[in-house]
Amino acid sequence: MDQKRRPVSDWLPITKKELEAHGWDELDVVLVSGDAYVDHPSFGPAVIGRIIESEGFRIGIIPQPNWQDDLRDFKKFGAPKYFFGVTAGCMDSMVNHYTAGKRKRSSDSYTPGGQAGFRPDYSVVTYSKILKKLYPNVPILIGGIEASLRRVTHYDYWSDKLMPGILETSGADLLVYGMGEQPLRDILTLLKKGVPLESMKTIPQTAVFVPKADGIPKNKNWEDVELNSHEKCLEDKIAYAANFKVVEVESNKLIARRIFQESGENRLIINPPYKTMTEGEIDKSFDLPFTRLPHPKYYKRGDIPAYEMIKFSINMHRGCFGGCSFCTISAHQGKFIASRSEASIMREVEQVVEDPDFKGYISDLGGPSANMYRMKGIDMGICEKCVSPSCIHPVVCSNLDTSHKPLTELYRKVDQHPKVKKAFVGSGIRYDLLVKDYNKNLNEKEAEEYLEQVVTRHVSGRLKVAPEHTADDTLRVMRKPPFKHFHKFKESYDRIQEKNGLKQPLIPYFISSHPGCKEEDMANLAAETKEMGFQLEQVQDFTPTPMTVATVIYYSGVHPYTLKPTFAPKTKEEKKDQHRFFFWYKQENRQWVKDKLNNAGKPELLARLMGTSAPQKTEREVPKWLQEKRAKQKDGSSRTPSRTKGRRR
Repeated sequence: MDQKRRPVSDWLPITKKELEAHGWDELDVVLVSGDAYVDHPSFGPAVIGRIIESEGFRIGIIPQPNWQDDLRDFKKFGAPKYFFGVTAGCMDSMVNHYTAGKRKRSSDSYTPGGQAGFRPDYSVVTYSKILKKLYPNVPILIGGIEASLRRVTHYDYWSDKLMPGILETSGADLLVYGMGEQPLRDILTLLKKGVPLESMKTIPQTAVFVPKADGIPKNKNWEDVELNSHEKCLEDKIAYAANFKVVEVESNKLIARRIFQESGENRLIINPPYKTMTEGEIDKSFDLPFTRLPHPKYYKRGDIPAYEMIKFSINMHRGCFGGCSFCTISAHQGKFIASRSEASIMREVEQVVEDPDFKGYISDLGGPSANMYRMKGIDMGICEKCVSPSCIHPVVCSNLDTSHKPLTELYRKVDQHPKVKKAFVGSGIRYDLLVKDYNKNLNEKEAEEYLEQVVTRHVSGRLKVAPEHTADDTLRVMRKPPFKHFHKFKESYDRIQEKNGLKQPLIPYFISSHPGCKEEDMANLAAETKEMGFQLEQVQDFTPTPMTVATVIYYSGVHPYTLKPTFAPKTKEEKKDQHRFFFWYKQENRQWVKDKLNNAGKPELLARLMGTSAPQKTEREVPKWLQEKRAKQKDGSSRTPSRTKGRRR
């Protein structure tokens, strides 16, 4: 059905007038969001709204309210019966607003027309304070990634200081962290029974901030652990770093402890998370009656870029067991994978192909990491005792089932749909899971079938992978595998391409200025990737975001697991210089690179990067497929291999 012709009652109401279309005169819950309202399962506020609706509550949304006028947007529904829900949206508002260099962004992908300026900095705090002032007697529940990752004392890069937990700064009554379906459904069940929100202090995967005089809520099933107080963290960076290890470990356990942290005369209480969502639970979220469209009010304001990017994509699972030091996915979604059923995924495929704008191309069959679908512990009893933040670093856990067969079969099933011309894998692939030298659990036959299926049927011109760096010391800090395994993956990728007559560039992503990375490491990265045929364009400068290992190192100067000093580039000059090595080939950088390496006494590195006299790789370093080609060239049995293989055009 054409969006303009659908009745407005198909969406959750966002205006007082739309309440009438639903036959309501008041609301049970009002959700305030920093994003425009897109009724699609990839947008958290829509999922939360539809869950609340499915439990029989009257729910309205106030998307992107104006916080700088007379606050009429916050007043339009009046006071809800039960609570206000507050979220910054799908991104932390500060990451949404600022670059790694703290420069204000000129656009916002979650706003019609991509316009900036429709949400405040620190949105959760700003919205919550306004609501508390207008409706002091109505409880506020906060959630989403901004609230989730700021739940304890955290370093805020944009103000360059430690901040207390967001419950303290916002004045909210209850925080739901992580993916919120399970705690939200339990909260709604209790509300139906007449239990007030302010008395819910032992719901798993929630946090409260209460006077110390109130004591600790009893729960005989939970063990407790106490962090260094907020005041102690302000005095001692090492105390702050030590806190992080406790929080990360407990966040990634199947059976976690309850966490306490004192701040002034109050106590933050973080209850343990729920166990990973079952297939039935996650299906229930994706099978809600979404229109899969932005609200009609945005029709004349322009496209919402984030929606346009994912409107024909399928999210197959949540969670990531990589545990990368710079990434917030495991801190928010958890390290255990929650996979949808094949039936639920195929139902969404049917919805996508029936969209009148669908032209036959699914933009992504993926998840946080594209190839972790259905992967989990072989013996979950072992997983229950595990305290590691990563299942694949420093080695792949012997208890991890890394079979790619279910994913390959699902790709083929989608591929065979008569209305699907191509289903691309747009999410990044964990290449290390496909390298036998690193993943000792790997079934090589299944991995070969998976990679060939991806390369021949699901690559949209290029394939994204994220080795992130080439220096072993930096990669260890990142919790990423040695770069030699990327060489192995590229051998397999190139071999399958050659076998099938394809020339689809492999696009590697790298990070500059990451803790542990020195200037020489960036120069080596530039040289090694040049020798592999890459001219890098996909570049990211490290941004310290709350609740990551890398951010703790950046602020405290020590690794939170060892408490030993760890280098981190911090000044603008250091960060800029590291970034420039990515673009050694640009005319404006060439003399600068030469001066840097000459002054550092690195003539061999300069020759590799700039000169034609770069030393040849040893046969041990040259990929096996290239060794064989060179051998054939010597006896005249083969033409010279293409120099464009693997090169980005």
